[in-house]
Amino acid sequence: MSTDQNKFQAIISHCKEYGFVFQSSEIYDGLSAVYDYGQYGSELKKNIKDYWWKSMTQLHENIVGIDAAIFMHPTTWKASGHVDNFSDPMIDNKDSNKRYRVDHLIEGFAETLPQEAANALLAQMDELLKENDFAGLKTLIESNKIKCSISGTSNWTDVRQFNLMFSTQLGSVTDEASEIYLRPETAQGIFVNFLNVQKTGRMKVPFGIAQIGKAFRNEIVARQFIFRMREFEQMEMQFFVRPGTQQEWYEKWKEERMQWHLSLGTDPAKYQFKNHIKLAHYADAAVDIEYEFPFGFKEVEGIHSRTDFDLKQHQEYSKKKIQYFDTEINQNYVPYVIETSIGLDRMFLLTICNAYAEEDLSTEDKQDSRVVLRLPAKLAPVKLAIFPLTKKDGLPELARELMDDCKHAFYCFYEEKDAIGKRYRRQDAIGTPFCVTIDHQTKEDGTVTIRHRDSMEQERIPLSEVKALVLSKIL
Repeated sequence: MSTDQNKFQAIISHCKEYGFVFQSSEIYDGLSAVYDYGQYGSELKKNIKDYWWKSMTQLHENIVGIDAAIFMHPTTWKASGHVDNFSDPMIDNKDSNKRYRVDHLIEGFAETLPQEAANALLAQMDELLKENDFAGLKTLIESNKIKCSISGTSNWTDVRQFNLMFSTQLGSVTDEASEIYLRPETAQGIFVNFLNVQKTGRMKVPFGIAQIGKAFRNEIVARQFIFRMREFEQMEMQFFVRPGTQQEWYEKWKEERMQWHLSLGTDPAKYQFKNHIKLAHYADAAVDIEYEFPFGFKEVEGIHSRTDFDLKQHQEYSKKKIQYFDTEINQNYVPYVIETSIGLDRMFLLTICNAYAEEDLSTEDKQDSRVVLRLPAKLAPVKLAIFPLTKKDGLPELARELMDDCKHAFYCFYEEKDAIGKRYRRQDAIGTPFCVTIDHQTKEDGTVTIRHRDSMEQERIPLSEVKALVLSKIL
């Protein structure tokens, strides 16, 4: 398998060192598969959310956004099928008592194999998963002598299902409390609000409802940094269409979502579509958008044609009529749904992995290097760093005036400490696209030196044009 674990470990270290991602509760030795976003990570994450939200709601007249609660009536999850079906095949090692998700265990082993052998093994796994052949999966694991990473043995239990939902109690007294679940996805909050949004917004099919929110899954084997976590964020849009038109809309949203990814300047060769071999019980078509991370191609976003399953299920369990009257054909029906669902944390990791670079800048006369994050300017946590050359001669005052003028329009950073070269390197490492230096010439002719992160080129421009230049690159 094509992987670069050294690069991935360097990215993880970089995220910690420069304030992007921290292990949750680190002073208490951390909590497995739970992470906190630091000062620059939270800004980058917010910028990704804003970019997605704008592309979905502001740029589409027939898509609106909501923010549904994390806690939902427990019957919601019975109707959606999560109580009975939201399970993954698991296997335990009898010697270490460590539990593995079967597909993750096999995928991890496949990464150690040559490409052709890995592809053959994964194809076998996909077929067995499609047929729910648990005995066959165990045989596949044993025949390949796949071992537990802790015990080093192949002493496995039978494969069995394990529900991934977190449960908790709603109520102040335990005896009177009722069991509810932390939502494992944000989609159901959209479906139960279908009529509320349709009626209050006077929405006409086709239309969509978008949402960004937290979801929770009790992943047994959470790995690969923030790629798979127990608490994560989703950016989802459910698009309601007339029955019979779902295939047309499915293809349209496949193309539109891929274009959104490519709009951030990523190499198209880094992306691929992967059709689902085994469809979910509610779907008639499904595909993943995969990105080539340092640990291989992995899913970032899913596009699913969910048919009318969800709305019909909630109609049945709630005993409320959930239908739409289509005046064009003079008919009542339960709309079909096309879903686009992207993991925000995975998109964050994709953005960092795609931007991270280690560069050798050595010349015949000097050894030099830098680590740079080539983040799209519109996503970068800091858009402009402002440096007075010295702490005297009125230069800090001029720099502060520029800071005050720009900080209402975009996120700026001000620093006086250290040589300019060191300040540049720190900003390269967090992905700041522009640095401006206020020097003595600024006092004479009103110009400043602006440095471009990617090329490291420097040019003199009027101080009065700095704000407009940055805005032109980030909008």
